[in-house]
Amino acid sequence: MRRNGIRRVAGGLAALLAAWLVLVAVQIVRAGNTTPTRPADAAIVLGAAIRGDQPSPVFAARIDHGLTLYRRGRVRTLILTGGYGTGLRHAESAVARDYAIRRGIPASAIRIETRSRTTRENLIEAAALLRANQEHSALIVSDPLHLKRAVRMAVDLGIAAQGAPTPTTRHRGWQARAGFLLREVYYYNQYLVTGA
Repeated sequence: MRRNGIRRVAGGLAALLAAWLVLVAVQIVRAGNTTPTRPADAAIVLGAAIRGDQPSPVFAARIDHGLTLYRRGRVRTLILTGGYGTGLRHAESAVARDYAIRRGIPASAIRIETRSRTTRENLIEAAALLRANQEHSALIVSDPLHLKRAVRMAVDLGIAAQGAPTPTTRHRGWQARAGFLLREVYYYNQYLVTGA
């Protein structure tokens, strides 16, 4: 009898965990399908890989979306994030700044940080730049499935944040999207538990 009770409790806990994970996955997908409803002081473009002195396709898509938000008057400034990856001569954010300037964005509208290496560090450094310029609100620019976690982190850092998902992403096939989603479910729960 006791063994059956333990099995029922374990089964109930497993069902609750599965329901929670599905709920988080749905919230992640929903967050990636929203568009910002209000303008903001800045667009925070989250860093991604570079190849030499050029952004990777994923990073270029993020930067391009930030440029679009700026050109449409949705933000006044761009905060480009990302430090030096292992063995790289250029910081991600410096490559992004050069890319933006080549596309007609004035250097005066761009701020960068070169220290971060993770999403949370991107946002910590961006929050410091916002405070230094007496700004408070931001559109967080990243891949759609990345935004639930990124916006949660930004809000926890005191930023009045909205997600601004890139309209394109390299994770187009369902298998790639499913893998990205599973990773984000894991990382989002890890952030809730550890704050990192």
